[in-house]
Amino acid sequence: QVQLVESGGDLVQPGGSLRLSCAASGSIFSINAMGWYRQPPGKEREFVATITSGGPTNYADSVKGRFTISRDTAKNTVYLQMNSLNREDTAVYYCNADVTLTSRSRTYFWGKGTLVTVSS
Repeated sequence: QVQLVESGGDLVQPGGSLRLSCAASGSIFSINAMGWYRQPPGKEREFVATITSGGPTNYADSVKGRFTISRDTAKNTVYLQMNSLNREDTAVYYCNADVTLTSRSRTYFWGKGTLVTVSS
């Protein structure tokens, strides 16, 4: 199987910055796309950003201009640079990957999440 491990979550003041990382490992043939989702307290999980193997990115309107998603294909790692954080960004952030396995089957995997708290 495939495991995704997120890191970088922390407590940060409004206006601050944070960078999240997610490394994928396991029976990976290739990763078509990776992305970030988040679940604020008391709310459903929501889309944040994705990046495909070819480079195109997609962002939720709420984070455009503030967050940047990037990817290191050789390391099977995706990053989320978060700037100008506000209290509405407080959430558990989850990594997602669209993976083609060594068996050539294709499926999605999720990390366990990392907590980002924006508070003064």
